[in-house]
Amino acid sequence: MSTELDRIAELAREDGQRQFFSIAHLLTPEALYRAFKALRKEASAGVDGVTYAEYATNAQQNVQELHERLKGQRYRAQPLRRTYIPKENGERRPISIPALEDKVVQRATVELLNAIYEQDFLPCSYGFRPGRSAQQALDEVGRIICREGTSYVLEADIRGYFDAIVREPLMEMVERRVGDGSLRRLIQKWIHVGVLEEGRLLIRETGTGQGQVISPLLANIYLHYVLDEWFEQEVKPRLRGRAYEVRYCDDFILCFQYREDAERVLRVLHQRFARYGLELHPEKTRLIEFGRHAAAQARRRGEGKAATFDFLGLTHICARSRRGRFTIHVRTMRKRLRRGLTSISAWCERHRHDPVAEQCEALNARLRGHYQYYGRPTNYRSLWQFYRSVRRIWKKWLNRRTRGKTFTWTDFEALLARHPLLRPYIAHSWAGTGSPA
Repeated sequence: MSTELDRIAELAREDGQRQFFSIAHLLTPEALYRAFKALRKEASAGVDGVTYAEYATNAQQNVQELHERLKGQRYRAQPLRRTYIPKENGERRPISIPALEDKVVQRATVELLNAIYEQDFLPCSYGFRPGRSAQQALDEVGRIICREGTSYVLEADIRGYFDAIVREPLMEMVERRVGDGSLRRLIQKWIHVGVLEEGRLLIRETGTGQGQVISPLLANIYLHYVLDEWFEQEVKPRLRGRAYEVRYCDDFILCFQYREDAERVLRVLHQRFARYGLELHPEKTRLIEFGRHAAAQARRRGEGKAATFDFLGLTHICARSRRGRFTIHVRTMRKRLRRGLTSISAWCERHRHDPVAEQCEALNARLRGHYQYYGRPTNYRSLWQFYRSVRRIWKKWLNRRTRGKTFTWTDFEALLARHPLLRPYIAHSWAGTGSPA
């Protein structure tokens, strides 16, 4: 299949207006089986209750039968199971969990459509794309602000993006490239399927169902046309100075050389998004002065420090290197620190009676994951803050299992000598955005 996907990618790259009319046949049993093997084994089951382990006991036959249903147009998408994840502000984020076979077909479809859309998506887009990551997006933010004369940053937040996507224009966007009616019908099934919550089937008129495997790709397609292409082809040529976009799915910032350009774009951005059912969050969308001269301007106005902005879990701060050069320092966002520590505290409470060696191994895995994401240059202080807090949390819950006997810091230090927690480390290099020198 890779040869056929390579050919599709080549055709898509050669002709940006080409429609693909006969590609559904590439959803072969082999492609479906490969998609199944790529699923997360520990993921929650959908409304069908089928887990990865259960499906794996007879995976080859199950996938073959799934393919026969697809081929005979007897495949039916099942309702999504609604669950909620608590947010830092006390609200809850809805997550829609598809049935396992829907995940399989969606993942195989994403692999197929990526061959087309990876030729269309612009370099400013980093989220949920093969070979691209949040770390690359953060590197690009540093490069643009330090090297390209940025003076103003528009920090944007789209309110309830996945639930706000309007389906009719979304399908019109998909049809620009996908002329295959079978594939479009599959996508229609997935975005129109209802959500099962507390025994009730709920049907929404908008949205793609955050949690579905297909949703990030559809979200990228929507913002590619609504934002990326529009900003690159229509907005930037009309501006006085330089302007740049960095987007990770629905999280994006716009960087400008001149304030008047930034203010013009902010005004028309509200109108542009409203045409497609999207709304910028009024409290989380703001234009700030940020760049080489921002700190000096803030002092001149008597404001003290320059404004900061948050992007992909990190607070970005105007700073100077040891040689006095302008650079950007980052800190883990406070709410991300709180969320991580709350999760670890809940885990320690649930597992406080597990063997200490097993607890240590699990905590080190969580620390390693934290360092791998947040371990960027200049963020060492936040990493140590997280590490020390994890130590205190672990001691607290180990103390709860001593049946009245106090577990002192001396006892805990002795335990750490036998079962050490992973110390902070920087996992990412400077990437040429500005150096500590």
